[in-house]
Amino acid sequence: MKKRLKGSAPERPRGAPARAAETELTCYVRQGWTPRVAPASAKRDWMTQTPDSFAYRCLPLAIANAHGWEMLSPCGFAARWHGGDHPGSVEIVLDPGADPEKAPTSLFGSGTITFHVDGILRTSEGWNLWVGGPPNAMKDGIAPMGGVIETDWSPYTFTMNWRFTRPDVWIRFEENESFCFFFPTPRGVLDRLKPELRPMEDQPELLQSFDAWRASRLKFQEWVKKTQPAAPADQWQKLYYRGLHPDGHPGPTDHESKLRLSPFRQTGSRRVCPVKHDGGDKGG
Repeated sequence: MKKRLKGSAPERPRGAPARAAETELTCYVRQGWTPRVAPASAKRDWMTQTPDSFAYRCLPLAIANAHGWEMLSPCGFAARWHGGDHPGSVEIVLDPGADPEKAPTSLFGSGTITFHVDGILRTSEGWNLWVGGPPNAMKDGIAPMGGVIETDWSPYTFTMNWRFTRPDVWIRFEENESFCFFFPTPRGVLDRLKPELRPMEDQPELLQSFDAWRASRLKFQEWVKKTQPAAPADQWQKLYYRGLHPDGHPGPTDHESKLRLSPFRQTGSRRVCPVKHDGGDKGG
């Protein structure tokens, strides 16, 4: 029998599906590490600045924004890439008073900057960690690089890397700005899926429901165009947002219109100084 490490998740029978309710997420912090980790915010500056904050009416965007946790930059800095593959071709200028030991570096070359993550993240058996940049928080001149990590067994730290999209452009990260976004995802599921393409007529109920929605949407858009309602709430249908079918009957009981993720709570033998998250806007 394989020995289970203290503090790790209990094993499940081979082939048994992993359930979200059983999933654990722990950040192990070595002496001297000071990770700034917090639930991701649904807010984005650019979304807030749209007329009447219109962008938040797109529920998939808002859910994606908050669909995980994030690591926050320990310092503010500016950086630019001068072109070329050598690590020295990236220039990083820290804000006054920033700790160089906590700052990002030019480690791999090829126009990338590297953030070190102060923590070993562990998930339950059979769960990976999807890691990338904060969704819908675009930065001009640089883009996040994504990865999937087997965090149920790995004793290794990982880095979060961003790559410049063009040379000679200054980019900036503020202190406590998100540089890394992550959430657990079950392993061994995607390669078991057998995707299909199928005519919608083969599913008459779906076809009828879609056609009813399309007709009602066109009618609603025409009504908005003619009446130009002043109240923002009257300018969109809200069916998907409310989890309703086109005929008004409710969809699944677990429909999500808002995520409320738990912060990393302090446990163990000593305090490791997690940052207090203020829920402020992120990027864009």
